[in-house]
Amino acid sequence: MKNINAYLIFNGNCRQAMEFYQECLGGVLYTMPYSAMPGAENIPQECQDWVLHARLTIKSVVLMASDTRPGVAITQGNNFFVSVSCESIEETERIFNCLSENGKITTPLAETFFARRFGMLTDQFGIHWMFNLEKPKE
Repeated sequence: MKNINAYLIFNGNCRQAMEFYQECLGGVLYTMPYSAMPGAENIPQECQDWVLHARLTIKSVVLMASDTRPGVAITQGNNFFVSVSCESIEETERIFNCLSENGKITTPLAETFFARRFGMLTDQFGIHWMFNLEKPKE
């Protein structure tokens, strides 16, 4: 396993929050808007500038975040995930399957435009987990 990080979810104000955290904590901030993703033409116009993914790196510490998917409401308590970055497909599948036992898979583990594997689940204790296996750098 590469690492485990907190992943925060916002309701359209992710950029503002992450810029505030950068101001307070320092570090380097990277953001990608929804408009940069494949199929962005299907995203409502008012959400095009929302943040699909943000990463604030402070030395070896990483805080990740995004705005919620358009049309998906968030409430306090369901707006964070434990994000697990894995090193292989096998490791990703093994940990994902183990943690999903008696839980609920919300996004099945699959290849995406940004990852070799990505998936989300809520475990049997109500904790939200996000899994990511990065695509190789080209």
